[in-house]
Amino acid sequence: MTPAQPFSYDTLVIDAEKEVGKICARIRDGLKNQLKRRGLVIGLSGGIDSSVTAALAVKAIGPDRVFGLEMPERHSAKETTSLSRSVIDHLGIESQRIDISPILEAIGFYRMYDDAVRLAIPGYGAGWKSKIVISSIFENQGFSLLSVVAQSPDGETVTERLPLKPYLEIVAATNFKQRTRKMLEYYHADRLNFAVAGTPNRLEYDQGFFVKLGDGAADLKPIAHLYKTQVYQLAEYLGIPEEVRKRPPTTDTYSLAQGQDEFYFSLPYREMDLCLYGKNHGVDPSIVAQAIGLKPEQIEKVNGDIDTKRATTRYLHLKPLLMEEVPEIVI
Repeated sequence: MTPAQPFSYDTLVIDAEKEVGKICARIRDGLKNQLKRRGLVIGLSGGIDSSVTAALAVKAIGPDRVFGLEMPERHSAKETTSLSRSVIDHLGIESQRIDISPILEAIGFYRMYDDAVRLAIPGYGAGWKSKIVISSIFENQGFSLLSVVAQSPDGETVTERLPLKPYLEIVAATNFKQRTRKMLEYYHADRLNFAVAGTPNRLEYDQGFFVKLGDGAADLKPIAHLYKTQVYQLAEYLGIPEEVRKRPPTTDTYSLAQGQDEFYFSLPYREMDLCLYGKNHGVDPSIVAQAIGLKPEQIEKVNGDIDTKRATTRYLHLKPLLMEEVPEIVI
């Protein structure tokens, strides 16, 4: 960024053709020289990140060496499967759809989830839907408060503060979804002698918005260095179906529709991207604030929240801790 290039959303604009070429070369090199695998397995959610990751894989190694997995479950949004199918058809890759609801039912996920929600909303039961939301960091002296929002079968909405115990139990239960999907991805990777491609963008990777040994597990992560705004730029360049590009970012984890900024991030992804970029590059909060339309003190709070999330989710990035180094195995 120079004086002739003021800090703005345009700061995140990249040369999509050049970036795609660089990523594809790295995918090919990684598969051949490091991972020693023939192709890539990718879990497709109908979202922008998995769709772009799949498109990059196809461009790098061809559709015959990319396998897509659709893994919906009882709480998935109605549009999830139609959007993921549109990507599969667009890319021309082999795929399989596996409804993971029976697996989740067998391990008791739905029962454990409902029991945890009932700790906050005793009347919660069959036919209800729910999600977790966080308060704005600009309220409550900068501390985010957690609530559970539930909707009864007759449409009544109930919102209750979420104490730590049920919150932890709800998150622990929903993590089954990501870990079940990853188990299936690695089954097919082993079967095909493929590697598994992860789909986090930079915002998710930096802020720990993934499940350890769930969606955080992968052999390579092609877009982890890209801000989500930049992922959308690649999506347009790669011709990802418009209906996928227009889908609002969602966790697609809870039975009620839930945006990522409702559950985890301080701001919607465009503003959050610019805040993270500004923090990473030492841009003064007053300049970031002017670009986004917030106050400098609000940007300071966002920066503090970035630091907090980095600190509290650091363990997600750690390799297993050894009590003593094994010198013959150096990674």
